Amino acid sequence: AIDDDELVCSCNGVSAGCLRQAVADGLHDLEDIKKATKCGTGCGGCIATGPVKSIIKKKLKELGIEKKDAICGCIPFARKELFDIIKVKELMSYEAVIEACSENVPGKRGCEVCKPAVGSILASLWNDHVLAKDRAVIQDTNDRFLANIQRNGTYSVIPRIAGGEVTPEMLGVIADVGKKYGLYTKITGGQRIDLFGAQRKDLPAIWKILVDAGFESGHAYAKALRTVKSCVGSTWCRFGMQDSVTFAVRLENRYKGLRSPHKLKSGVSGCVRECAEAQGKDFGVVATEKGWNLYVAGNGGAKPAHAQLLASDVDDETCVKLIDRFLMFYIATAGPLERTAPWFQKLEGGMGYLKSVIVEDKLGICADLERMMEESLGKYECEWKRVVEDQDLWANFQHYANSTLPDDVEIEHQWVDMRGQLIPAPWEKQTGSFEPSVGKNAEGIDKTGFRWVDCGRAAEFPRNGGAAVKYGQSQLAVFCFSGRGPNGQDEWYATQNMCPHKRAFVLARGLLGEAPTDSAEGSAVPKVACPHHKRQFDLTTGKCLNDESMTINTWDVKVENGRILLHLPPEEALDAELATHKWQTKDKSGGKKKSPGGKGGDVAGGPNGDGTIYMASKRQLEPRKVLRMENGDCNGHGHAEMRNGVANGISNGLGKIVETFGADGGKCADADF
Repeated sequence: AIDDDELVCSCNGVSAGCLRQAVADGLHDLEDIKKATKCGTGCGGCIATGPVKSIIKKKLKELGIEKKDAICGCIPFARKELFDIIKVKELMSYEAVIEACSENVPGKRGCEVCKPAVGSILASLWNDHVLAKDRAVIQDTNDRFLANIQRNGTYSVIPRIAGGEVTPEMLGVIADVGKKYGLYTKITGGQRIDLFGAQRKDLPAIWKILVDAGFESGHAYAKALRTVKSCVGSTWCRFGMQDSVTFAVRLENRYKGLRSPHKLKSGVSGCVRECAEAQGKDFGVVATEKGWNLYVAGNGGAKPAHAQLLASDVDDETCVKLIDRFLMFYIATAGPLERTAPWFQKLEGGMGYLKSVIVEDKLGICADLERMMEESLGKYECEWKRVVEDQDLWANFQHYANSTLPDDVEIEHQWVDMRGQLIPAPWEKQTGSFEPSVGKNAEGIDKTGFRWVDCGRAAEFPRNGGAAVKYGQSQLAVFCFSGRGPNGQDEWYATQNMCPHKRAFVLARGLLGEAPTDSAEGSAVPKVACPHHKRQFDLTTGKCLNDESMTINTWDVKVENGRILLHLPPEEALDAELATHKWQTKDKSGGKKKSPGGKGGDVAGGPNGDGTIYMASKRQLEPRKVLRMENGDCNGHGHAEMRNGVANGISNGLGKIVETFGADGGKCADADF
């Protein structure tokens, strides 16, 4: 049991007792508890992997209150029930699911919880491309752009390296991509290579290079199979009992692209020394003299769990068949975002029951599980290969709906040199409150200078989704709710693109949904959820629904002759408050400055310094603003040496931070590094 004074949310200092008291005071929904206590509104880890949900559930049970295990308020079914409904009724789209499952629920536009959950089930069952058939707008930002979003709005690129086996030639391709696009490069724990800092608009071009070289998507962005880690086994190791690399490559290539309730990780070890850590994976295989021991339902992470032995001394084919059954049984019965370990811990009867189902076929469903697996795997295609070959899908990666320019963050964001590679400058720990100053919802705003501004063709904006537009030096977000109006017409909304929580320009990439209200009509308000930390904003008022300290700017939208028009103040007035550089550039005085949001909180300023480092790139961009991490005077002369356009010779340890700019103050040269 967790004591009342034990901290469960370290971001906001929320204890278990605080949660229990909130439930006792009448707050029975997670969102209400989050709003009242701030629990889970930081990184969100305490809810995703921590004990928050179980504490609330146990307290409700103690009070005699029964809460249905529904996915969310939009769909009154548990994930297993929803999986069966979609399978039996052969529902192929989110719209069909919401129509079939939310008949008596106010507001039928979904939310940031049920949209990706339904998208995951559709992918698990039918394995169609996640960006096809208007499915992109129900995906969280990682799946929507087939890459993991990073804290400055850029993305990471991870090609598949099955079993960790890669040739020098293929490594060279990855190195060339990293150099060409100036990407931070790191080896992952799953025996592959991660490239950080890619612009959204560059992702298809990067992946075309990788796909042409023979790489496939690594699905690092997806709730799907990630990696099958391996040791070298009998091919090289003197202790190896079986060829673990070959089997790992086979397993990874078999299950690549398999969508599941949560990520899947695996490992294959060539002997009991367990160098691939297979017994800490969702499914893992360890070699014996007679074949393989198969372990299931383990994981690392916040709550490590040792995998359990499912079968001993099985041959290759039997092992694969058992894995097929296990994975499909898990996919069909687990809760949303539930790893195999917590799913197994809740399984009544434990390993005895699981063996009876998977090995002994007690329920007579093993043939069905195998068939479902074959049907899903039979429709596999590399998601990135499809994108680079489809110009319509490629076009979805353009950052602005009304401009081909790169994201301003690429130009304005400060970058830190870390041991010869660039990383984004740290977020401010405290960003303070935020109130609108130039939107229609700003207090006392004078709209006499407002005018209708053409921001592009309506066809450039996704239905039931959002896109960013460029206006002067500012980024705005425009959203379309398809058919939400009283006569079935589309509804349009416009806000700033910057989420005030962490000052990230990402709101246009958020999931749209509806939030219930307390009104007698039972109506719902349109909202967008920030893709970073799920701050939810009312698109009509701009108010943050789960953090009262924040309200964003909003503007009116209209459609004329197929064009999107926004009612905006003059460029200079809006830029004075929301220009990207106002939020990306730190004060050089070393003190603090007032937030450009007028009524916002303070933002910590950057320290003084000098230097002449800039990043050169084949892309014709303004030089990145870089913060160089120094220890002493670097190479002894107060300047860092150059290597591939960034600093070299940085000593260990972090010293002062030095702000530096492009040496010539102009555009980067077209250098071939």
